[in-house]
Amino acid sequence: MPLFLIACVVSFLPYLFLFLWLRGLRKNDAAYRELCGKALGRGALCIFPVVLLSGVSYVLLRLTGIHKTAPLFYQAVYDFVVLAFMEEFAKFRMFRRTVRQADSPVSWLDAAALMTIVGIGFGAAESVEYAIGASIPVVLVRGICMPHAGYGFITGYFWGKGVRTGRPAVRRLGFVISWLVHGLYDLSLSEAFLAVSEDLVFVPLLLALLEIVFVIRLIFFARKARNRDEYTEPLPIGS
Repeated sequence: MPLFLIACVVSFLPYLFLFLWLRGLRKNDAAYRELCGKALGRGALCIFPVVLLSGVSYVLLRLTGIHKTAPLFYQAVYDFVVLAFMEEFAKFRMFRRTVRQADSPVSWLDAAALMTIVGIGFGAAESVEYAIGASIPVVLVRGICMPHAGYGFITGYFWGKGVRTGRPAVRRLGFVISWLVHGLYDLSLSEAFLAVSEDLVFVPLLLALLEIVFVIRLIFFARKARNRDEYTEPLPIGS
């Protein structure tokens, strides 16, 4: 038990450090720092509607009986629709609410940072849920990879780019990418997926690395963007 508790604490540290770093991008901007706190809290609150809706959807899906007749198809529907889509949609809605209610202008960089922070809040809350009965390696891997932070960055980055360039398709691209990678990652960890072939065991490993790459890309983007007008000028949020 002590080792498990230590692992849980350690798994939260990457989320904490990333949140503090993103909030510190504008150290002297009290409105921005307050907005970061709201994004974090709202991201964490996403866990409640997601758990409720996914629970109901899970029961309804099981009643169809396809988990017995077509286990891989059932698992794909469950992972892509019941889990991945609901989670990404809930986070995106919270992000849009945070941005629209902001008292100060929001830039492309802000959009990427705030959506990432919503993901951090959700990921931290979800880690508490997953910690119940999970193994130490699973807890640590989730903390190191920070999947929801990476998904949040991709969604926020393309949304900000789409708003700035006036291209609706680009605004939606990040959400679609995050949803598909998220769904594939969940599916790749399932018994139904691995039962297809033992050689597929490398898929979740590659996707976990991709999630780490997303976070690294966020850091490089933020370091570059905070010194360029293209990324720091206010966005036409009403578009």
